[in-house]
Amino acid sequence: MRELSLLTTTLGCKYCSLSRLLDWGWKLHSWDCSRCCPTGFLCLRSAQAIPFLAGVLTLGVVHHTLTVKGSHLASHNALTESKSWSKVWAVFFIELCSAFTVEQATYNHVKIHHGYTNVIGLGDSSTWKLPFLNRYVYMFIAPLAVPILTPLVALDLLRNVEWKAALRTLCCMFLGFYCHYWLLLHVSGFQSPWSALLCMLVTRSLLAHPYIHVNIFQHIGLPMFAADRKPRRIHLMSLGVLNLPRNPLLDWSFGHSLISCHVEHHLFPSLSDNMCLKIKPIVSQYLKQKKLPYNEDTYSSRLWLFLQRYEELMVHAPPITELVGIQ
Repeated sequence: MRELSLLTTTLGCKYCSLSRLLDWGWKLHSWDCSRCCPTGFLCLRSAQAIPFLAGVLTLGVVHHTLTVKGSHLASHNALTESKSWSKVWAVFFIELCSAFTVEQATYNHVKIHHGYTNVIGLGDSSTWKLPFLNRYVYMFIAPLAVPILTPLVALDLLRNVEWKAALRTLCCMFLGFYCHYWLLLHVSGFQSPWSALLCMLVTRSLLAHPYIHVNIFQHIGLPMFAADRKPRRIHLMSLGVLNLPRNPLLDWSFGHSLISCHVEHHLFPSLSDNMCLKIKPIVSQYLKQKKLPYNEDTYSSRLWLFLQRYEELMVHAPPITELVGIQ
C-alpha cells in the first residue's frame, strides 16, 4: 500500500483545494439533463422525421446519463458529501431510473468488482460473459435486450435483500417505468400503448452497445489473478484496468470515470467524475515513473480484438497471471 499512499499524497498536494469546485461539474451536467429531457419528450410530438428522431436521440442520451453515469457515481457516494443525500440519490438513480436494486448494485460493483478487480471468481467481470452466444450475436444483437434483462435480473436478486428493501425497489421500479410511459402518452402524444412501449425500448437501448462493450473492453483480456496470489492494490489496478480515449458522447452519457479515466477511478473510486479527469495526467506520470503499466487502447482496437479472439476471451476460462517478487 506504500505506493498507493505516495500517489494519494501527491494528488492531495496538487488538487485537494479543487474538490469543492469540481462538484459544480455534476450540478451543471444535471441541469443540462433537466432541460434536455422535456425537450426530448416534446420533439416526439412532431410528425416530421427529423424532430422525432432528435427526440429519440435526446431521450436516449438523457436516459443513459441517468442510468449509467448517475447510477455509477451514486453507487460510490461520489455525488455529494452528505451520507443522507447519497442514499437518496442512490435510490433515485439506481432504482427509479435504472430499475435495479441499490443493495445488490453496491455490493456487486463496489464490494466485489472494485475490491477484487480481475481476481478470478470474484471481480473478474465474468458476469458479462454469455458463452452460449456467438460473437456477432453477443456484440451486436444481445445488447438490445439490456432494457428487458436488467429489471428481470433485479427481480431475481431481490431474493437476497430484506423485504423492506425489496418492497422499496419494486415500488421505485414501477414508478420509474410508469412515469416514462405516462410522459410518452400525455406529453409526447403517443396514441397507442404499444408504440409508447416500443419507444421506451428504443430510447433505453440506444447506447446499450457501447455500454456492454465498455464493460468488457476495460478488464477482460487483461491479466487475471488467483484470489490467494493477487498482487498489491496498485499493481492490481494498473495491470487489470484499461482507459479508452475521450469520446464526447460517451463522456457525457457514461462519464469520464467509465471511459477515459477508468484506471484513475479504480485507484480512487470515491472521487467525483470531474476529479478523475483532473488527476489523470498525474496518475499516468506516476505509474510510468514507477515503471507500472498504464493501459490505454482505442474502442475500435478493442472491438476488433474481441471479434478476433472471442472464444478465448469470452468463452474459455482466462489464464492466471503470477507476478514473481511483488506480491
